[in-house]
Amino acid sequence: MGGTFDPIHFGHLVTAEEALVQFNLDRVLFMPTGRPVRKTHRYVSSAEDRYLMTVIATASNPDFEVSRLEVDRPGETYTVDTMTALRDMYGPRAGLFFITGADAVREILTWKDAERFGELCTFIAATRPGFEPDLTAPLAADADVALPRVEYMEVPALAISSSDIRERVAGRRPVSYLLPEAVAAYIEKNGLYREPVL
Repeated sequence: MGGTFDPIHFGHLVTAEEALVQFNLDRVLFMPTGRPVRKTHRYVSSAEDRYLMTVIATASNPDFEVSRLEVDRPGETYTVDTMTALRDMYGPRAGLFFITGADAVREILTWKDAERFGELCTFIAATRPGFEPDLTAPLAADADVALPRVEYMEVPALAISSSDIRERVAGRRPVSYLLPEAVAAYIEKNGLYREPVL
């Protein structure tokens, strides 16, 4: 499960747990991005802060792990490079899944070397109850691009977003029950998100 995790919240954790159970996964590997390519429009907390918050949030679940692969990689972070590294690490017989939101699935084919995803992994696209993805609409206009495998998974509806949490912290509003208490304490202790979101 890749993401900026700025900060990680209960929506991420519920999605990961649902994927673990619904797809009978051995574990969920959380992969905080190092330098996210698609987040240049706003300030992003340091990779180390985001990694540590993810470790804190997942520590109590033995089926969750957190990787430093992207945090420690120099330069910009691309999902295809990460999935290639994981494929090399776990071998050709391992079933690899990339957990993401259903809304992000439509963007997959705009990502770097997107045509390679079909050979690297299956996407698990998390959707909320009542949201019906349009499975008939093509993901790409280019018929020569091989579409990645996508499995849709319904998760409980949680109207929680990292951007809302950042805005709440900047506005001195409560974030209790939106993210693990220990993550909220880390944010407070380290002075994260105190400035208004640009």
